[in-house]
Amino acid sequence: MGDNMKVKVFDCDCESDLEENINDFIASKEVVDIKYQVSIATYGEEQLYCFSAMIIYIDKG
Repeated sequence: MGDNMKVKVFDCDCESDLEENINDFIASKEVVDIKYQVSIATYGEEQLYCFSAMIIYIDKG
């Protein structure tokens, strides 16, 4: 009744930052699902990584 499904998207350059952000966010949420993705690109000789996740959760408020 008062439950609303919502999403939150995180995007980080480092796996550990993404992990910390997700753990902090879900500590007080009812998580339905987590979708995780890694993207890799090259810029000259440099490799660029993008770690992202979409959290699907229930907002009880």
